[in-house]
Amino acid sequence: MEHLLFPVYLILFSWLVTRVKFFTSSGLNHAQLIILFLLKVMAGIFYGWIGVYYGEMAQMIDTWAYHVESLQEYQLLLTDPFSFFTNLFHTSYESGYANFLTTHNSWWNDVKTNFLIKILAIFQLFSFGHYYVNVIFYSFLTLFGPIAIFRVMKDVYPTKKMLVLLTTFLIPSFLYWTSGLHKEGLIFVGLATMIYHFYFGFREKNFSFSRICYILLGFVLVLILRNFLFLTLLPPLIAWMATQKISIRPIFVYLAVSALSIIFFFTARYINPRLDFPEATVVKQQEFLKLGGGSAVAVTTLQPGIKSFIGNLPQALSLTMVRPYPSDVRHLLSLAAALEINFLLLLFLIYLVWRRKETSITSFILFCIFLSLGVVLMVGYTVNILGAIVRYRSIVLPLLVVPMVANVDWNRPYQLILINIKKITNI
Repeated sequence: MEHLLFPVYLILFSWLVTRVKFFTSSGLNHAQLIILFLLKVMAGIFYGWIGVYYGEMAQMIDTWAYHVESLQEYQLLLTDPFSFFTNLFHTSYESGYANFLTTHNSWWNDVKTNFLIKILAIFQLFSFGHYYVNVIFYSFLTLFGPIAIFRVMKDVYPTKKMLVLLTTFLIPSFLYWTSGLHKEGLIFVGLATMIYHFYFGFREKNFSFSRICYILLGFVLVLILRNFLFLTLLPPLIAWMATQKISIRPIFVYLAVSALSIIFFFTARYINPRLDFPEATVVKQQEFLKLGGGSAVAVTTLQPGIKSFIGNLPQALSLTMVRPYPSDVRHLLSLAAALEINFLLLLFLIYLVWRRKETSITSFILFCIFLSLGVVLMVGYTVNILGAIVRYRSIVLPLLVVPMVANVDWNRPYQLILINIKKITNI
């Protein structure tokens, strides 16, 4: 059955991506849209294959566990659809819907997995329980995220369409982690939906009812699937909105909002004990430390005081912006991650040396930088498993890499290479 369903659905959705107005309005032609869709499908298939043949070592068994659990939910959908759609909101914990940032006895911790399983169970109605057919559906659904960011970045850099296209879609870890049957693809759709509608809402000075609904939908997706992103998303979003109303250099607004957010992060517990964000971060790190795993690395234990957070800052930045080191390589995925991060660091060096002098950093680009930095720090403070770090940081890479690459004067390194080639050949 799968051998019949897969090509039929693949052809159907390849045609469908050329008919969806949101995709065709991106300026990409039909061939480009189909190629991008097929790349996501291939990445999703590879993701599933790694989960089968490389799962234990690379910590990739979650995707197949979700598949198995979704088959059970699929049976519930067939027999009792009312319970299927309502039990997601039920909680049997004494704390109810509290424990927002904890992982034990928390509805918020459970809902991220339960929501994904519900989505996959709906896919099963049409795939008849076949994992790789579900990949086609998921690839189509999650294509909305990178298309949204591409449309935004193309508007920011209208003369850099090809560079924006390549760096939005083809960062290896981003393509891989947002195409596999896991949470990252949907998280990025939620994040990209918010960014898209805020950006064009500000640009057009128009926040229609439908636009606000899309923003709320994106916010709900992020909140359900990775609630700690709320802490890193809100400050830069407030700063972005403030720059639309205040005639001050955007960088000063972002720095002021960030400073106030840091103060609130460490002092909110004195307003309400439930808002003990430092303690929640410490608990999160301890839970990851208990998980262990082949890619776990030794880290300094975090304490809930500001001194400990400052002391652990270099470690947090190193974990998320430099690792995995070549010495961390244990398997194919860690090798790919090590090569990628070193290539991205090289791109950053090129940006520092050959950045276009005439370009200015807009409020939107500052939003991308501050949001990404917040995610990087949150992951660095809490996660010590390199595989998880690579997955978590993947969703912000386009927000950093696209502006970086688009602001490089590529003629300068190109000319330098030509000069050196001539010198060598003359010798």
